[in-house]
Amino acid sequence: QLHLVESGGGRVQPGGSLRLSCSASGFTLDDYAIGWFRQAPGKEREGVLCISSSNRIPNYSYSAKGRFTISHDNAKNTVVLQMNSLQPEDTSTFYCSSQGYSQGLCMLVRSYYDDWGQGNQVTVCS
Repeated sequence: QLHLVESGGGRVQPGGSLRLSCSASGFTLDDYAIGWFRQAPGKEREGVLCISSSNRIPNYSYSAKGRFTISHDNAKNTVVLQMNSLQPEDTSTFYCSSQGYSQGLCMLVRSYYDDWGQGNQVTVCS
């Protein structure tokens, strides 16, 4: 079981940017599909963006396309979610997740993932 830790959240004004990192000790994140999800108060957890383990192809949600990117920082064994043009509706707790057995395109579905981080708050307000 992976112990995932998110970092980098915080408060930003509309139009601003934030960078979230997902790290795991004792495991190489390269070997796992990594997904980023978010959950706003009173709403279901929804998939934002993920990257597969085999071919590193990302899968974007509609809300993420054109604004968010996902990448590996192999030197730090982290997966980074870069978020640009943030809007108040992006305010959520963001979670990273991992899945270690599928080699195909990653999915933005909660049940696809086995392990989850504790969550990191992102607040967008003026």
